[in-house]
Amino acid sequence: MTIAISGRGLHQTFDGGRVTPLAGVDVDVEAGHMVAVVGASGSGKTTLLNVLGLLDRPERGEVLVGGQSTTQLDERRRALLRARHLGFVFQDSLVDHRRTAAENVALACVFAGMRRSARTASVHAALEAADVDHRAGSLAGTLSGGERQRVAVARAIVHRPEVLLCDEPTGNLDEANTSRVFDLLTSFVAGGGAVVLVTHDLELAERCDVVLRVSGGSVRVA
Repeated sequence: MTIAISGRGLHQTFDGGRVTPLAGVDVDVEAGHMVAVVGASGSGKTTLLNVLGLLDRPERGEVLVGGQSTTQLDERRRALLRARHLGFVFQDSLVDHRRTAAENVALACVFAGMRRSARTASVHAALEAADVDHRAGSLAGTLSGGERQRVAVARAIVHRPEVLLCDEPTGNLDEANTSRVFDLLTSFVAGGGAVVLVTHDLELAERCDVVLRVSGGSVRVA
């Protein structure tokens, strides 16, 4: 069993300590697995994702990426680790509408430090995997919502990260596009990657390898 990303004793509070979404939480995500994170609105799902994704530091506890503790890393090294080993997909695709689909995906290559000579082929492969290679030269603002979200997935996988962290990536999509995006995540997992998927769609969650429910500061297998 290879643990791609894990949290140990994660503790996080808000509102001056009056809200505790994470109270000593332990989480392990195995390579080759998709883990769904479910729970009521405001329960701490996104908090958990942001901590695991090194976007926020936990007040206590540690996050390990590929077995490497991130506790002592400064912000520059955390950012570099995040850019090279993690990929992110959010409910709003967060693509730059002024750039083409290919240019949006290429940005992730730059942040990950990928050699210029390797970028074009990697961008094409990612867009092809997401079935939007035919829109490579189109401005993102001209794409449909489903196409933009698939570009976002292509951007997340182009540098071949070990883990994808997804916050309601199908929340704004119709059934057909939801299925296409989920299939993309499934393909990533089949290739040995790990996915952490925050979702309110319980049918989608049931198709994952593990379902974690966040409630009252704790995380348990549903």
